[in-house]
Amino acid sequence: MAFDFKKEYKEFYMPKNKPEIVNVPKANYIAVRGKGNPNEEDGDYQKAISVLYAIAYTLKMSYKTDYKIEGFFEYVVPPLEGFWWQDEIDGVDYTDKSTFNWISVIRLPDFVTEKDFTWAVETATKKKKLDCSSAEFLTINEGLCVQIMHLGPFDDEPATVALMDAYLAENGYINDLTDTRLHHEIYMSDARKVAPEKWKTVIRHPIKKEL
Repeated sequence: MAFDFKKEYKEFYMPKNKPEIVNVPKANYIAVRGKGNPNEEDGDYQKAISVLYAIAYTLKMSYKTDYKIEGFFEYVVPPLEGFWWQDEIDGVDYTDKSTFNWISVIRLPDFVTEKDFTWAVETATKKKKLDCSSAEFLTINEGLCVQIMHLGPFDDEPATVALMDAYLAENGYINDLTDTRLHHEIYMSDARKVAPEKWKTVIRHPIKKEL
């Protein structure tokens, strides 16, 4: 049975639809950075996702090639995730998606090293005939966060974020969104196959104790 991050780490991928506090451990990711509206057809965001999946599946299927990764075990590719922010804006302004900055990521198993990652970038570029040079090996240590499962379209997120903010106020915490601690989304639904009202998205914000 292939290792499935969603099932093995339910506390990080399958939160309830009410806010909860978690301490998220350090993890490695395939990452592509960019700017602009994620809904733009053939835009940078769509291209970034193609790069992420090309590398992710090259690593996943590496055991069928001559390249052997030490400690490898079969696994399910984890869900797509995104870190989002806008310059000079506190929080997120969903009405102006053209101003988004983003880092799109897919989690890597711990056994994947930077050397393995470099091999996968080169291999995916050749085999898929896709320039994967924009991808980077990124380590993120999120630490203390509040999270919730949001159900529905992305544009409805403000109401869910308001629930998170109220929960923090009631429990002596405040948001700690900074240049390095960002609004984080984990996409648990395939938006191409599921109706928007049924989309499941983990929303996660960095927090700290209120002094």
